[in-house]
Amino acid sequence: MAALIIGLKLLGASLVAATLLPFIPSNSGFIRTFDFPRLQIAALIVPVVVALVLLGRDMSGMILATALAAALAYQVSRIYPFTPAVAPQAAAVAAADCRPEAMVSIMIANVLESNRDYGALLALVARRDPDLLLLLETDAAWAEALGPLRDRYPHRVAQPQGNTYGLMFYSKLPLTDPQVQFLLQDDVPSVRAGVTLRSGQSFTFHGVHPRPPHPGHSSAPRDAELVMVAHAVRREGGPAVVAGDLNDVAWSKTNDLFQKISGLLDPRIGRGLYPTFNAHWPLLRWPLDHVFFSDDFLVAGLERLPGIGSDHFPILISLCRSGAAPAMQESPKADAADHRAAREAIEAVK
Repeated sequence: MAALIIGLKLLGASLVAATLLPFIPSNSGFIRTFDFPRLQIAALIVPVVVALVLLGRDMSGMILATALAAALAYQVSRIYPFTPAVAPQAAAVAAADCRPEAMVSIMIANVLESNRDYGALLALVARRDPDLLLLLETDAAWAEALGPLRDRYPHRVAQPQGNTYGLMFYSKLPLTDPQVQFLLQDDVPSVRAGVTLRSGQSFTFHGVHPRPPHPGHSSAPRDAELVMVAHAVRREGGPAVVAGDLNDVAWSKTNDLFQKISGLLDPRIGRGLYPTFNAHWPLLRWPLDHVFFSDDFLVAGLERLPGIGSDHFPILISLCRSGAAPAMQESPKADAADHRAAREAIEAVK
């Protein structure tokens, strides 16, 4: 019994430490990695607290149980906005109530470069038939296998690469000035293009896939790239959509900063987590693949799609361009502290 209590205390102390580490103002990949598993940490805290209360009733056990309860409350507070218990940030509209020419459906999928189940993706695309399709981690083999999509999508941007950062962007809708950009690192591309809806209205699309933070790899390049995209959206103005594998979770401070600087809405807020990674590990999943959009759009549909052999699930969203949309939802706003944090994020990689 004594060994069990010691083990519980060590696990409890580790969970408290995992909760506290992200408070450290650091770009260390090891520290920033603890932004990701908040749901898993919260789930582990519950049985540890119960066990400590039942078994470890000495002073140190009760102090630790209290600290764990505080850690649980904090973890839940970070996840809570991404549940149906709060009002959605992005307003919804029934697809039937949106003019077909004002609708756009967007599918994003990190295919996993080493995944060679091309047929699973092609079948899913044929079945769901999105207007825009952003595929990430596409190398030369994927580019060749995706040949059948050319008939379905007359407008394309291709940047296949063998370093897991290749991308392919397909569109049924006309594109204006499509560009492959290397915003920060010369081997990490992104895509920017104007998209013209069937109504004749247009918006700017940004597809991104920054490098992730992990032990031994700083979060600074990811954070800076996301801030640079946010600045571009704010600077250009007008309707915009940003989509991709951001290698960042919905509840992170970087994600919050990105929204405030860009002014874009997150359809997950008030709807659910929609965890997309890791598709192979049911107990270790978090939302890494995102679609953000300006308040010119309403949400007509949002879903996580079935697996395609990748370690990511695809995401499909349907948006409705509506003149009534801005009055139905409030865009995030940045204050002076946010702009200072954004400058610091970019300066950290110089």
